[in-house]
Amino acid sequence: MEEFDFLVIGSGSGLDVASVAASQGQSVAVVEKGPLGGTCLNRGCIPSKHLLYHADVMETVEHADEFEIEATVDDVDFAAIVRNVNEDVQEDSESIRRGLESSSQHALFDGEARFVDERTVEVSDGDDDGARLRAETVLIAAGTRPGIPNVDGIDDVAYLTSTEALQLETPPDRLVIVGGGYIAAELGHFFDTFGSDVTVVGRRPNLLPEADEEVAEAFTERYADRFTVHTGHAATGVSEDDGEITVEARPYEYGDEPGVVDDGESVTVTGDELLVAAGRVPNTDTLNLDATSVETDDRGFVATDEYLRTDADGVWALGDIVGEYLLKHSANHEAKAVARNIFGSELEPVDYSAMPFAVFASPEVAGVGALEQDLREAGRDYATNTYRYEETARGDAMKADGFVKVLVDLDGGILGCHIVGPDASTLIQEVVVAMKAGSGTVRDIRESVHIHPALPEVVQRAFSGQFSRGGNGHDHHHH
Repeated sequence: MEEFDFLVIGSGSGLDVASVAASQGQSVAVVEKGPLGGTCLNRGCIPSKHLLYHADVMETVEHADEFEIEATVDDVDFAAIVRNVNEDVQEDSESIRRGLESSSQHALFDGEARFVDERTVEVSDGDDDGARLRAETVLIAAGTRPGIPNVDGIDDVAYLTSTEALQLETPPDRLVIVGGGYIAAELGHFFDTFGSDVTVVGRRPNLLPEADEEVAEAFTERYADRFTVHTGHAATGVSEDDGEITVEARPYEYGDEPGVVDDGESVTVTGDELLVAAGRVPNTDTLNLDATSVETDDRGFVATDEYLRTDADGVWALGDIVGEYLLKHSANHEAKAVARNIFGSELEPVDYSAMPFAVFASPEVAGVGALEQDLREAGRDYATNTYRYEETARGDAMKADGFVKVLVDLDGGILGCHIVGPDASTLIQEVVVAMKAGSGTVRDIRESVHIHPALPEVVQRAFSGQFSRGGNGHDHHHH
């Protein structure tokens, strides 16, 4: 049995807390079964956003004729794009490993952690198989993995998840994607831009169901123009014959008892590759939590209090495995809070207010705060205003198609902001700052001078126009 002051399971954002522990002079154990750096670095945001930027460049060239510029693409070295990105990621991961291995205060254990009791874990399936570690403080930051839906025949076909899709060195001729969230949207854009014939099958009525419904609707319309989109359909069966994959899908209804419409007309789609992008499941089932008093919720995520303590004394959790926001910037934010709470003088709850998200598809989507459908369901009083990109000088010059939508309370407090269009992920930041560090009202944005003619004017104008009362069926779509 090896004794440590601090033990972290997973080497993503949990390492941020581990380095604070080490700087306090504590001995630190890190257990990691895969490459160092977690989901974001190895199989998530970093490789995907690198690859997607190549798609944006490609798209710019393809749309050059709209700007009276004739351009042709002579060649795309797709394999080199993918290899370069994956080599970069590997180097970063290995440099984290070298940093930990050369540190006198960190001990790195390769394998999967399984609890033996409250604060003791055993390492299995790696080079350090059988090692038993005990620590004063344990941090569970073991993340999530792609979820595989319960579809007939899924175990008998060779499907991809996002992990494998990010490493494909040739774009498939025909790609079928099951799932309609941001991973499906981003990878659909990527492969479509590089020549795949993409079909998306998603259960919800719109793609990006976690976004504001008006944004999701506009996004889905745009995607339906680009490739085949079957929203409101659930995959019910999958089969593979001679390298060709066939997916059967049936209409899916959301009501009191959501489910497949049995007598509904089924849709059959075929492709060379199947990408399953149907959400993420927490890795709690690998940890043997039954040996501890750590509780999980009905979806399997670790249950914590507002300080990120679990029900087990001295055991904390953060990141995707707590299931709050499955976003790297949320995990980093939680890591700061946990470090403060473990090593600071008093406990402070994690502040999840104004947590933004972005989807790096085409068009880009970003949002922060409340969604209109949630306000409506909660019966809240609110007002809303929408402003289109092309109604600003810069948006017009860019021939941009998209809008900024603002939701406020009746005193002008910002409830949320949702954007679909170029640079949405950048434009949302001003609103996050106003909500988090400003007065949190429309005044923050209205009264700041905005550079003319730059793109942020579309945000300023969305916050300045004539708001209409929400929830009374008033049409403010300006289609």
